[in-house]
Amino acid sequence: MISTTPPQNDSRRKFQQLKTRLHKQMVDSIDMAKAGEIGEDEFRKQLGALANHLCERPEVGLPDADRSAMVRELMDEIYGFGPLQHLMEDPDVSDVLVNAADTVIIERNGKLEKTDVTFADDAHLLHFIQRLVGRAGRRIDEVSPMVDAKLADGSRLHAVIPPLALRGPTLSIRRFKTNIVQFEDMVKMGSLAPEMADFLIQTVRGRMNVLLSGGTGAGKTTMLNNLSRFIPHSERVVTIEETAELQLQQPDVVSLETRVPNVEGKGLVSIRDLLRNSLRMRPDRIIVGEARGGEVLDMLQAMNTGHDGSMSTVHANDTRDALQRLEMMIALSGAELPTQVMRQYIASAIQVFVHIARLTTGERKVMRISEVTGVKDGEYVVEDIFVYRLAGIADGKAQGAHYATGYEPFCLRRMSAIGFDVDSSLFEARELQSGMHYSPNQQDE
Repeated sequence: MISTTPPQNDSRRKFQQLKTRLHKQMVDSIDMAKAGEIGEDEFRKQLGALANHLCERPEVGLPDADRSAMVRELMDEIYGFGPLQHLMEDPDVSDVLVNAADTVIIERNGKLEKTDVTFADDAHLLHFIQRLVGRAGRRIDEVSPMVDAKLADGSRLHAVIPPLALRGPTLSIRRFKTNIVQFEDMVKMGSLAPEMADFLIQTVRGRMNVLLSGGTGAGKTTMLNNLSRFIPHSERVVTIEETAELQLQQPDVVSLETRVPNVEGKGLVSIRDLLRNSLRMRPDRIIVGEARGGEVLDMLQAMNTGHDGSMSTVHANDTRDALQRLEMMIALSGAELPTQVMRQYIASAIQVFVHIARLTTGERKVMRISEVTGVKDGEYVVEDIFVYRLAGIADGKAQGAHYATGYEPFCLRRMSAIGFDVDSSLFEARELQSGMHYSPNQQDE
């Protein structure tokens, strides 16, 4: 049986170097104008035949067992992700991190793993980055040595090249996943308890404003996608993101995405620009993928002026840190508000805070769901509704449980006033059971 994977030993670098030479010969041999004349499928077939021919030549000296892998990687160099192709096809891989030509690391199931994937050299890696960036309509060179781009499959790419990257070109790809983890899966995995999921679903249906906080890769966007499932289909939703990741299923959704400036430094469209314009689109709810600057003030204004049920995420270490981040971002907007006024404004705009964390085991947990009821003596009044208590780690798994604190949220009164009654037994102080079958009620109101 002929191997379909490249060699897994020290000869990998030589394999990649040979592939680089053969790839250059292919590029020099083909006439790209033919692609439009004979059709994409036929052109791809001819390229495959050319790759086979080059690999079979005696002077190439390629072992029979490696030919199919070489042909596949040659085609991947032209149409796909080159040496990273099989990593990008692995559904369990969420991030692909290239630190150097000989160092490729992935995140799988929340943990980092070093792979045996390599590039031929820095020139090969740089050419690969330039090809991906070029397809995304961006550029990277010594004048612009950093780039953020969105790939055709929805994945996010970030690259830095010399002179800024001292060890050679570096590349980070955050995979775009079409199979979003559902609430049902999160409960089964122990990320949160059924009572917590029920409460969050009701807060969305009851038009409470929700802010999700957590670190990079904690699962904020996944949770935001889950919550958006329970927005009634009768409502108009506007989503605003730097890179479109939200996948809303409602029929009336307007998805807006920021734009970076061109090479002349013109054409920038920021989240704040989009947020201000979205208010003219008659939205019932506004979802901001991530708040990270002065647009926070515009978002809070929208939440305070009739756009109930809006949601966003913020990078923070806990709920109180998220509140401080909001204050800092309001200051960045240029608004000179007294601290007391600023805090009153935040407390009146956002009712529910959800903090998510990725533990050292790679597991993702909803650490706490809290309510901000106001400001007293100049300080926020924050009440925890549900919390996760970590008891330790055994056999690579977190040992702990979710608990209801016994606090009954004040926002239940607001929800009841518009016809959404939540069972108060959800909040009785006790340990909650997760890791079980869960089926939320998805009936539209």
